Amino acid sequence: MIEARHLRVLRAVAATGSFSAAARELGCTQPAVSQQMKALEASAGTPLLIRTGREMRLTQAGEVLVRHASGILAGLTAAEEEVAAIAGLRAGRVRLVSFPSGSSTLVPTALAALRAAHPGTRVSLVEAEPPRSIEMLREGDCDIALAFRYGGGQAEWDDLVVRPLLADRLVGLVPEGHRLAGAEAVGIAELADESWIAGCPRCRRQLVDVCEDAGFIPRIDFATDDYPAVVGLVGAGLGVAVLPELAIESVRPKGARTVAVEPAVEREIVALTLPDLAQVPAVAATLDELMHAAKRA
Repeated sequence: MIEARHLRVLRAVAATGSFSAAARELGCTQPAVSQQMKALEASAGTPLLIRTGREMRLTQAGEVLVRHASGILAGLTAAEEEVAAIAGLRAGRVRLVSFPSGSSTLVPTALAALRAAHPGTRVSLVEAEPPRSIEMLREGDCDIALAFRYGGGQAEWDDLVVRPLLADRLVGLVPEGHRLAGAEAVGIAELADESWIAGCPRCRRQLVDVCEDAGFIPRIDFATDDYPAVVGLVGAGLGVAVLPELAIESVRPKGARTVAVEPAVEREIVALTLPDLAQVPAVAATLDELMHAAKRA
């Protein structure tokens, strides 16, 4: 294995013509230069220098190594500087995937703070709901996944670093003229006979579970992953819905009213990454800013 430090010494010997002169240039001892040249020749498997009196002359193999040494050492220096920039958050890239209501609430605040503190760090964003976002993280298609889960399911993320952000309570959404529009709180069973508008598949399953626990199966007439569409359908009087508070924050519920729903149901909002990625400075800084954004939400 040819080491970069040996190439630096070889280049100095070639430039100065002797071990002693190379030692002075490199700030080390002549025996140290001699020892490193022996190690380099052992690695190369062939003589690199011909000793003629007090001067050194390169062999053909030595000339080849010196010719390549400048490019190799320059590339290594550039790599070291780039890595140092990433480690010092002067550069770096983070690929973030988030569910839509997280993208419109937590993510903008976090990324604005990250850019202000570390302008050299670039963040890309794509949207995906769990479990697809978790698959993307495990497959190497992103560095951080902003995701959510309802009660249970703790073991599904055992191989990931989990940073809890906040508890996002579900609220009811009814048309403005609905009989329960002015209520402070509504029992979910009071909506048993309503037409329902459901959200993403995971939220839809949670809705069905909650309704079944209350003794009925909801009649879902509309289903969409688009929260503004859910709000629009409710506002048009086409049904009722249960949405996370984060989703309501990002949409003006025109023609609809929010009501507290009992029993209370919450989803846990988390930021996920892989253990090795958690040690990358840009990823760690992004996780920290997501946590700060959640505290302000």
